Amino acid sequence: MRGAGQLADAGIEPSVGSVGDSYDNAMAESIIGLFKTEVIERQSWQNLEAVEMATLNWQHWYNHKRLLGPIGYVPPAEAEAAYYRQSSELAEAA
Repeated sequence: MRGAGQLADAGIEPSVGSVGDSYDNAMAESIIGLFKTEVIERQSWQNLEAVEMATLNWQHWYNHKRLLGPIGYVPPAEAEAAYYRQSSELAEAA
């Protein structure tokens, strides 16, 4: 893993604010809590492989199927693709 100095040298910011600030922690804890509530705590698991498959399925749903109101009731991955497509088209037009 790269250190904060190496990230800064590459022009990459390691965090929204200071490393490990409350905004980062709150977002991570919110997503982890949502995942635990919606997936992990709803059933007992036979083995680690079953948990891994449920995790992959939930992650796919969360990014590719979930309709997110603040971005127009489209899945996050679809909104991201549209953003980059629009950015590319604007760059080509310029």
